[in-house]
Amino acid sequence: MNITKQRAFPTIPNKNICVPIGSILAVQLFYEKLNFCDIFGKHKNKGLDLNSLLIGLLSYKLTENFSIKEAGKWLNQEEILEILNLERFHERVLYRTLELLGRNREEILSDILDSLFCVYGFEEKDIKMDWTSIVLYGTKSNLGKYGYSRDHRPDKLQITVGISELANPINIPIGVTVNKGNVLDLEHFSDTYNQVKSRLKKGSFIVFDKGANTKDNIDIIQEDEMDYLTSMKLNTSDDKIIEKFDLERAELIDSKKGIYGIKIVKPSSIKYFYFSEALQKRQLESKARAVMRKLKEAKEIQKAIINNKKLPKKFRVNNELIEIDYSFRTKLEELSDEEAVELLKASLINGREGFFCLKSNRHLTLEDALITYRKKDSIEKIFHSLKNEIQIKPLRLWSEDSIYGAIILGFIAQLFISLMRYEFEELKHTSTKFIKKSLKNLTLTIKFKINGVKNHIFANFDWINSLIVAKRNEIT
Repeated sequence: MNITKQRAFPTIPNKNICVPIGSILAVQLFYEKLNFCDIFGKHKNKGLDLNSLLIGLLSYKLTENFSIKEAGKWLNQEEILEILNLERFHERVLYRTLELLGRNREEILSDILDSLFCVYGFEEKDIKMDWTSIVLYGTKSNLGKYGYSRDHRPDKLQITVGISELANPINIPIGVTVNKGNVLDLEHFSDTYNQVKSRLKKGSFIVFDKGANTKDNIDIIQEDEMDYLTSMKLNTSDDKIIEKFDLERAELIDSKKGIYGIKIVKPSSIKYFYFSEALQKRQLESKARAVMRKLKEAKEIQKAIINNKKLPKKFRVNNELIEIDYSFRTKLEELSDEEAVELLKASLINGREGFFCLKSNRHLTLEDALITYRKKDSIEKIFHSLKNEIQIKPLRLWSEDSIYGAIILGFIAQLFISLMRYEFEELKHTSTKFIKKSLKNLTLTIKFKINGVKNHIFANFDWINSLIVAKRNEIT
C-alpha cells in the first residue's frame, strides 16, 4: 500500500512581522476626506499628535477592539507606531484622549455634521431617529442608572444612546446623543432632534418609534414646519375602530402577510390603521405560550400548598434582609384545566392582536406609509452593528467624559462603515462583520533582509479591501 506523504515546508524562525493594515487605510481615507485633522487638531496642541492617536484607536476598533488596555498594546507595536508616526506611550494617554473627546463633544459632533454635508452635499433631508440602552460597568458616573434594558440586563447600570440617520437611500448616521440610563425615549427625543435639526429643512420627514410619540414632541416638529411618521400605542379608544374593521372594505396592502389597512383622516393628522394576519398569528401563539406558562406556575404553587411545603425558590423574595409571610390561594381548586385556560385567555387576549397603527401629518398611501416606517429598521441595524461589530458594549469606563468619548469613537467608526456602503454600491448590502473581516485580512508583511533593509509586502487582497485601497490611491 502506497502512502502519500504531505510535503514538508521548511520552517525557519525569522524577524519578519505581519500587521493588519486594511483598517488603518480605510480610516485614513475617510479621516482625510472629511478633514478630521482640522476638526480634532484644534483640541490638543501639546504632547502626542491627537489625530494619530484617533486614527490608531479607530483602526483598532475596526480590527480587534477588546479594550483600551489592549488597544494600547496593539498601538505600541513598533510597526504600528511607525505607520502612525507615533512614539511609544502609556495606555493612560488613550483614556485621556477619550476624556478630551467627551469634554468637547458638542463642538466635535457639530463639526462632523458640518463636514459631512459639506463634503457629500447630501440633498436628502429626511431622517430616522431611535434610541437604545448600553450596559455600563462602573458606579462613579452619574450617567449610569437602572432602566429599561434593551440588552436584557436589568441588573446592570446603563446609559441611553440616541442615533439620527439620513433616510434611504443614504442611510448615514449623522448624530449621536447620550443620556442617563433611566431617561425614556420620549424625554431623549428633544436632544436627538435638536442636535441635527439645523441640517433639516421645511417639509423634512422625521420617522421615529412610538416610544417617543407624545404631543409635545410632535408639536416641536410641526412648529419647525416639518412632517413626521410614527407608530401609536393602541388603547381603549381604538377598540371601536377594531370592532368595525371590515376586511372586505379595507385595502389589501400585502397579500402574502395578509395585511389590510384603512385611513382615518383628521384635521391635524392621519391615522394609518392596519390589520396583519401574520402578526395576529404570532401574537396569539405568544399569548398561548404565556397561558400555558402561567398555568404551569399556578400548578407548582398549588402543589406546594397541598403538600404544605415552601414555595419554589423562583416564586419567593430571595433577600436575607426581608422577612415575608406568604399566603397564597390559587383558583385551581375551583377550576378544571380547561376552565383555567379559558380564564387566562380572557385576561391575556384583548382583541387587538394583529392590529397596529401609524400616525402622520403627511398624506400618504397606506402602502407608502407602511414601507416608509418599515425602513426604520436600518437604524436598528446600526444599533446592532455598534453593539456587536463595532463593540461599544459593555462600557467599562468611570468618568462621564470618557463615556461620551467612547460613544463618539464608536459613532465615528460606524460612520466610516456606513460611508463605505454609501461610496461603494457593491457594499450596499454587506454587513459590518464582513467589511471588518476584509479590512483585517489585508496585511502588511515587513521582511527583514540580512543587511537590515526592510521590504514591505501587502497581502490578502480581496474584492472589498481592494475597493478601499483603490479609492485611497485616487485621493493620494
